[in-house]
Order: sequence, then C-alpha cells, then structure tokens
Amino acid sequence: MRFTLRQIQVFVEIARSENVSRAAEALALSQSAASAALAELENQFDQQLFDRAGKRLRLNEQGSLLLPHAVELLDRAEEIDALLRGERGLGNLRVGATLTIGNYLLPLIVSNFLQDHPESRVRLQVHNTATIAAMLLRHEIDLGLVEGQIVDAELEVQTWVEDELVVFCAPGHALAGRRVKALEEIAHQPWILRERGSGTRETFDQAMRHWPGGIVPRLELEHTEAVKRAVESGLGLGCLSRLALRDAFRRGSLVPIETPMLDLRRYFNFVWHRGKYHSRVIRRFLDDCRAFTAGARRSDQIPLPPVA
Repeated sequence: MRFTLRQIQVFVEIARSENVSRAAEALALSQSAASAALAELENQFDQQLFDRAGKRLRLNEQGSLLLPHAVELLDRAEEIDALLRGERGLGNLRVGATLTIGNYLLPLIVSNFLQDHPESRVRLQVHNTATIAAMLLRHEIDLGLVEGQIVDAELEVQTWVEDELVVFCAPGHALAGRRVKALEEIAHQPWILRERGSGTRETFDQAMRHWPGGIVPRLELEHTEAVKRAVESGLGLGCLSRLALRDAFRRGSLVPIETPMLDLRRYFNFVWHRGKYHSRVIRRFLDDCRAFTAGARRSDQIPLPPVA
C-alpha cells in the first residue's frame, strides 16, 4: 500500500478546512509536516487533489471523488484501533440538527444515548437546514437531522417522523383561536418568521406560494424562541412547528389560528453523505431516534416532559 493513514488524515482535514495551517492545528501537527504529508500523497500517485488559490486549497474533481472513500477508511480504521485496544464502546459521533429538532428532541435523545453508552461522546451542532447540508457535504458531521427539504445527489435522505407547522398569535390578537376561511384574512397581517434557509421558512413559503407577491415579513429571526417571544409581545403572526408551540399553547401564552387552506405538513428527516460509512455508533443512534418517536404519528404527539 503506497499511502499511509496519516496522509489520508491530512488530506481529509485539509478538505474540510481548505487551509493547511488549520488542518495542521486540528491534527496537532506542524504546518510543514502537514504540507509534506499532502505533497507525498499527491507525488506518489502523480495526482493533484486540490486547486490552489493562495493559502486556500479547494478540492478538484479527483479530490472530490477521493474524499468520501478517505473518510470511510478513517472511520473503519478508528473502529479497528478501538478493537485492538480492547475497547467495547461504540465510539464518538458528530451530529448536526435543525432548530426544532435540536432544541426539543435531541437533548433528550442524546441524554438517553449517553446514559446507555457513557464511554461515547456526542458533539451536537444546531443550525438551519442549508448549513447542515453544507456541513455534511464537507464531512464535518456524521449525521444530520433536518426539518427542511434537501435535494443534493451527494446526500441521502430518509424520512423520520411527520411534523406540522401552525399559524399562531398572542392571546389578545383579533384572530386568536379563530378558523380563517380565506387567505386574505392572514396574508395582510404583519408576520414574524424564521430566516430564509430554514426548513420552517421553506415550508411556510411553499404553503403561501399562491398569494400574489408573497409574504414580506415584518421581522425575520434565526431562533424559534425569539419568534415566539416577538409574537407574544403582539408584533404579529408567526408560523412554527406544533412541537415547538405545544407548551405555549398549553399555558395560553400563545394561541393557534386554524388555516385549513394551507398545507403546512412536512417531515423530520435523517440525512447523511451517500459515501458515509455507517459505523456502529451511527447505527445505534439512528435506532435510538426511531425508538424515541415510535408510536407517534406526528412530532407534537411524542411524549415529552412539559416545560414550565
């Protein structure tokens, strides 16, 4: 075999960071050692794997073809290393989740997982759907759990559980608790919405696509809780997952508005890179996620402890 695992590690880390210095720092190497490892790998096979632009290195076509295989090789090597050391744990996991899933479901799922597997470590990052997809494409995370649609030939998507958005307002709003019969009743209202790139905003925009000119929000926010607080203060209408609003509806601090003319259904999905090797820890975590939501037809029916 003409390459070493160290060369493959350096290649993968440079692909992720697009910079030799940052890759060397992540691997606890000197910059010269990281540069030498990449140069040796390319020279041994007479293949350029990156396009150089100053200090920035971007994968070329050959490097892009190699990357998923290199990541899989390193994942399998880590499992072999653990077995040779006599470890019986599952290993570590890097998970990316969108806000509703990351704030309301994953803390409980990860907590249960770590109680069952205390030798493992889980790194959870919460971002919008577009960011999670980009992280998967760069192999920065092992697994994504998202609310929005992802259409990319390099990513594989698997349905997890159904979810539904709901339009809502403050209790003192004129539409509180009403069933609206026409889009005009809500379309001209001021709206407090999630930012573009989020799965929640994507579902809302798709549902409102037939309204001429679309909806121009009064305020766009990156966090679910911020949207809820703004609507509670009377700034306008909001639209979020029923899961995120369940406790607020129970307390009466927010009130749903029935909108039968809008299709606000969607799904929570698992997503991973098509070339990603499903190690034992990934397989077990996916099984735990499915078990956590088993029996629930929709996300807001999942049994969760109430929040005061």
